[in-house]
Amino acid sequence: MKKEILLTLCFVCVALIAFGQVSDLTQFNEVRLNTNTKGLTVLGTWAAGNLVVGSIMMTQTEGEAKYFHQMNAAWGGINLAIAGFGYYNSMSADPASFSLLESINEQHNIQKVLMLNIGLDAAYMLGGAYMMERSKTTIDNPERLSGFGKSVIMQGAFLCAFDIGFYIAHNLNNPKLEPLLSSLTFTGNGFHFVMNL
Repeated sequence: MKKEILLTLCFVCVALIAFGQVSDLTQFNEVRLNTNTKGLTVLGTWAAGNLVVGSIMMTQTEGEAKYFHQMNAAWGGINLAIAGFGYYNSMSADPASFSLLESINEQHNIQKVLMLNIGLDAAYMLGGAYMMERSKTTIDNPERLSGFGKSVIMQGAFLCAFDIGFYIAHNLNNPKLEPLLSSLTFTGNGFHFVMNL
């Protein structure tokens, strides 16, 4: 009888500890997904503003300004599609459905994509500067090159600031993985889960 009570108590303790870790993992994923939805809301708002204002202003301006707004509208459409797709995926994901490995992979992947995006943002700004410089020597529609260049620099600058902020926001969630990973050890032959009671 004492063995049965002791085994039952051990099972209850193990279940409570496991539930606590699952709860921590779910909370980690809730924060990650919430960070995604907030960030994508910011991107979507910026994109919608560019799409609307750019579409209106390109019909009411001429020359360099027309091309500036035309390019802003194009960037707005693309960014709105990206933000909408990402927002839908974040909102429809169940935070409790991710395993520890999936959670780590999702966190690592978003940070990796954001670092790549920061590099692309710098390339956009350089490309925009090149277009503006090229507009000074071309005879083939220099206003278009200059307007497009200014737009690309502005879009690249916003996206660079956005991606850096988004990366930092996700990076703040990284320490919450540490307690979940501290129970895993590698012995040379494999991974072991250690439960400290």
